Amino acid sequence: MISAAPGLFGELFVDSEMAAVFDDRATLQGMLDFEAALARAEAEVGVISLQAATVIATQCDAAFYNPAEIGQAATLAGNPAIPLVKALIARVAAQDPEAAKWVHFGATSQDVIDSGAAQQYKSAQELLLKRSARLAHALARLARAHRHTPMIGRTFLQQAVPISFGIKAAQWLNPILTYHDQFMIYGTVPHQLGGAAGTLASLGDRAEAVLEIFARTMPSIGAVLYPSHTARYRLVMSAAQLGALVGHLGKIAQDVALMAQTEIAELAEPEAPGKGGSSAMPHKRNPVLCTLILSAAKRAPGLVSTMLACMPQEHERAMGGWHAEWRTMAELFRLSGAALNQAVTLIEGLQVFPESMRRNLDLTNGLVMAERVSLALAETLGRSAAHHALEDASRRCVASGRHLREVIGEDPAISNKLTPAELDALFDPATYRGASDSIIDRILALYEEEREHMSPHG
Repeated sequence: MISAAPGLFGELFVDSEMAAVFDDRATLQGMLDFEAALARAEAEVGVISLQAATVIATQCDAAFYNPAEIGQAATLAGNPAIPLVKALIARVAAQDPEAAKWVHFGATSQDVIDSGAAQQYKSAQELLLKRSARLAHALARLARAHRHTPMIGRTFLQQAVPISFGIKAAQWLNPILTYHDQFMIYGTVPHQLGGAAGTLASLGDRAEAVLEIFARTMPSIGAVLYPSHTARYRLVMSAAQLGALVGHLGKIAQDVALMAQTEIAELAEPEAPGKGGSSAMPHKRNPVLCTLILSAAKRAPGLVSTMLACMPQEHERAMGGWHAEWRTMAELFRLSGAALNQAVTLIEGLQVFPESMRRNLDLTNGLVMAERVSLALAETLGRSAAHHALEDASRRCVASGRHLREVIGEDPAISNKLTPAELDALFDPATYRGASDSIIDRILALYEEEREHMSPHG
């Protein structure tokens, strides 16, 4: 059990809000919600009496049950549903012995556990959607504020050509919008009711009616009117989406951490007392938020892999594959929630240093603008000759330590083709944006569309 109260590791790997969604009490309540919904559905079509359904529902409160006792019995039973149903029957019998005969009627343990888990997944998904909305809002603000803030683009960790910090923030934003949109549509996991072997045979000719009513009364997103005891596609797709989300958060965190290195100093994590210190070096300011997000990104693939490995399940009920899912999905949600929380804190308080970005643009003495000058020169010299001229000028720039603009200005083969004003303009990184503005605009337009579906509290 992971308590909602922080322990030795605080909220490094799971925040208290998400931990509460998956604590033992919430797990019990999810399963009891199933039993109450099943009884109500069966009463509505006359399988059991309304009196029996009412008595059963009154005993479906997790506060009535001891998780430790249920867990001890689960060790022998093989799952917690079996001892929970026994405890529920005992409580109902104390109120109405006749009603106790109808507890769990027509259902199987997997119906209870999967449907209870679906309740928890729904609550977890709502938290993730709210947090991803906050992250999207913060990234959109960054993209707008730094649309024209020049910085160096890097490929293979080396300086490439100028970009804007705004387009980097927009590209961080785009997958978050995709996640939010797709998870609202496809990411949810339904409850289910299938009975012993997925046919609800014990309910006879009223099985279909019970299933339809149950689907309406069991409040989980994405309910379907068929069991999926060993067809786990939707559950695994949900796991894969969580893995992809955390992986992208890791990409953002890694970019920020690299840009926050002492020698780069273009970004910094939000400041807070006691945050990011070193036990040995008082001067250090470690990127702890990035570190924690990256730790989640390194753990998530193994959990997703486990869910994929669980897919080949035997006939109508799995042995081992289904059981392996329980803690795996819960852990995926917990680390996803923590990583999203940390990403929100990181981006909402991110410190941006445009002067450092500009300084790093100038580290190569103008060499990062060689491509632009070459393209401009190609209009008069031809592409091959222009490329060779800039290649030669770049070598002289490196050898002499002088600025490329100065070296080119002294080369008649180039300076005669471009005026000093044209050369000055070509060496301005702020104007070398290509389609950056339109790319940012497209992503921000997607953000505005998706914002209509985001929680007002996000």
